Amino acid sequence: MTKAKTFFKGLPILLGPLLALVISNLPATDPAYPNIMLMAGVTCWIALWWLTEVIHLAVTSLLPFLLLPILGICDFKVVAAQYMDPILFLFIGGFFMAFAIEGSGLHKRIALKILTITGKSPSSLLFGLMFTAYFISMWISNTATVMMLLAAVFAVITHLKPHIKSDTHYNELACTLLVGLAYAANIGGMATLVGTPTNMIFYRAYTEAYPLATNMNFFTWFQVGLPISLLLFISAWFIIRRHFGKDNLKQTFSPTIFKEEYLSLGKITADEKRVGILFLTAAMLWFTRSNIEFGSFQFYGWCNLFPYPDQLQDSSVAIAIAVLLFLIPSKNNPSRRLLEWDDASRLPYDIILLFGSGFALAKGFDESGLSKWLALKLFFLNDYHPILILFVVCLMVTIISEFASNVASIQLVLPILIALQQATQLSPLLLLVPATLAASLGFMLPIATAPNTIVFSSGKIKVKEMAKFGFFTNLAGIFLITLICYLVYK
Repeated sequence: MTKAKTFFKGLPILLGPLLALVISNLPATDPAYPNIMLMAGVTCWIALWWLTEVIHLAVTSLLPFLLLPILGICDFKVVAAQYMDPILFLFIGGFFMAFAIEGSGLHKRIALKILTITGKSPSSLLFGLMFTAYFISMWISNTATVMMLLAAVFAVITHLKPHIKSDTHYNELACTLLVGLAYAANIGGMATLVGTPTNMIFYRAYTEAYPLATNMNFFTWFQVGLPISLLLFISAWFIIRRHFGKDNLKQTFSPTIFKEEYLSLGKITADEKRVGILFLTAAMLWFTRSNIEFGSFQFYGWCNLFPYPDQLQDSSVAIAIAVLLFLIPSKNNPSRRLLEWDDASRLPYDIILLFGSGFALAKGFDESGLSKWLALKLFFLNDYHPILILFVVCLMVTIISEFASNVASIQLVLPILIALQQATQLSPLLLLVPATLAASLGFMLPIATAPNTIVFSSGKIKVKEMAKFGFFTNLAGIFLITLICYLVYK
């Protein structure tokens, strides 16, 4: 039995290259693009290994680097360049800032301060905890946010145990707070370009596919991402708080529960101040880098102060702040700086490789002619209303994200949607932005996102509970994304 299980578990390893071999030997549909079927075969191979995770995602991510040049689809140097795209430095800089915030303890101070204000009842406590995770995950990885706040949530649950009437009510409270933490971290990342890797993948894919477009930057994403994520956050809070039950909702907590823990932190340290100032500086520079139009009034971004404004990107800001963190000494520990190179070992190199592989696949789609071929095949969608197309796209991306990494999901979907846009002549943002946001909607299964997996590992959540919360939260997200994006980009 064990051998049979091992065989079936490893079956996708064989099926991947076999599927690629079969597809690549199908007759070419366009003599002008002989590599279409080769690229389709490579994509299916990588998609199968990503979706089944039969080997680590990072290992699968090396396949485009190996296969595209060997098969003659792309030049080796072109493929290699995709793995060091400038957008990756925005991701790396964001993680360095997250490490500095965690090292200074600023995240804990922010979390406890919010909880001292909101933690007066189960309902307000849930809101305060979710809002803390929501706000922090706008700026750093949702996984890092959950890891930082998880200990605080367990401390909260422990503090509250004497105040809960029964074990049943206590378990309901623990389950609700942990699910709320995971969901809020996922939702917060939707608000900004740096909040989650999927947003940055979209940004790179969009600027690569539409090099003349100037209508997407940190501020323009925020204009759409914030209202959608905020409305979804409120919806998720209402959905989750119903699990408390009437008895729990009637309870009140002493305001000293969190106040004592907050006061135990003492006065804000010099390191917290320095990291906080740099973090706020980065946010301000991201918002004001490009020109912003308010009707007839135009705000000129700070990039115009430099001789080559087009060469300054959001990645430049992230790396500049990261360099300052490596330079400014720590007041708490004079032998260290706010950030040390040892922290670089904590970078998620698997996600960096996943980024690069997606960019390489997108390049392969373009070079092989597969994008144009897909566009012709999808031309029939012109007969359908755009809002229906949006709804179906969001639904399909959400379903895929429940079973696969949201990063892998959006990497696979974006090249197809770019082809779909060429076929339907819809606004590129009308298709790409909703799909990107929908990739963050994996709420039903523990394996859907890293935050879900982390809180589920606590043993205080049942799969059926997460599925119930997640089903309605997914629905709310799909409808909000479809409606708001259609109104904004139609």
